[in-house]
Amino acid sequence: MPFVHKTFYVDTKQKAFLFLIRNMGYDFKISQSLISKGRLFCNGKVMDSPGGMIEGECSLIVFSSLTKGLYPTFITDKFALFDKPSGLLVHPQNRNTPYSLTDEIKYHFGDNANLVHRIDQETSGLVLVSRDKGSEIALKTLFEKRFVQKEYVALVRGKLEKDLFINEPLLRDSSGSGIVKIMVKVHPDGKPSYTYVKPVKYFPSSDTTLILAYPRTGRQHQIRVHLFHVKHPIIGDPLYSMNEIDAIKFLDKELSFEERLKLSGSHRLMLHAKSLSFKLGSNYFIESKYNFENECKLI
Repeated sequence: MPFVHKTFYVDTKQKAFLFLIRNMGYDFKISQSLISKGRLFCNGKVMDSPGGMIEGECSLIVFSSLTKGLYPTFITDKFALFDKPSGLLVHPQNRNTPYSLTDEIKYHFGDNANLVHRIDQETSGLVLVSRDKGSEIALKTLFEKRFVQKEYVALVRGKLEKDLFINEPLLRDSSGSGIVKIMVKVHPDGKPSYTYVKPVKYFPSSDTTLILAYPRTGRQHQIRVHLFHVKHPIIGDPLYSMNEIDAIKFLDKELSFEERLKLSGSHRLMLHAKSLSFKLGSNYFIESKYNFENECKLI
């Protein structure tokens, strides 16, 4: 389990955040974050004020990383990249999540290392990680200003014969059923969203096309929704290529491997984060080492 309870006794009354800094080895920001998230308990009660005083029996819920042998594929003194497999969460959903990419990040680089951006659990490919707080701020700023060029590769239904520039606003629905709440749709009230799509190779036997996608904005499920909108849904998409009943079964982990394969065309979402390019002191262009096209040939 990634979250564990550390118990200890505080024999002298003192400020909570100072105790975490002096005795637990956390810096000021992490100490305040742990307390504000309600992870510090004193005499059975939650201590949620960083300036509050603690004394007596205390415990702290902390993230304890574990590794399953996933190593970064590119490392500098400021950042690293992981080639994430499909199906792996980048961040724990709650305290009961047994394993996520965050485990590997903290295991390899310590508490100050963090995700700079996220990709969907079902999407495979490159995830950028900062190794210190200064690099985290710098890299997140690059993403916010759209100075990071992202390239994805996907396998879609049908034959795509020419380049597409999809300019459709996207809206996340906050009403209705649980499935609706996590899905995104093209809607005039949505946020401006732009995706450039380029066909690479057509596979006649499966009537599918290997494409490259370049999102110029970073909306949730952007590539998936835009491709669904132009009638070329991504193979294996458990949300946008199936009806609501089957999508709910998938989310509830009640859809079998065979059912998903039959309904969506693959056991996984056929979307892969292929490359990232940006400037941080030097110019970087980093590509995934995974041969996604070989997997497409098996569809």
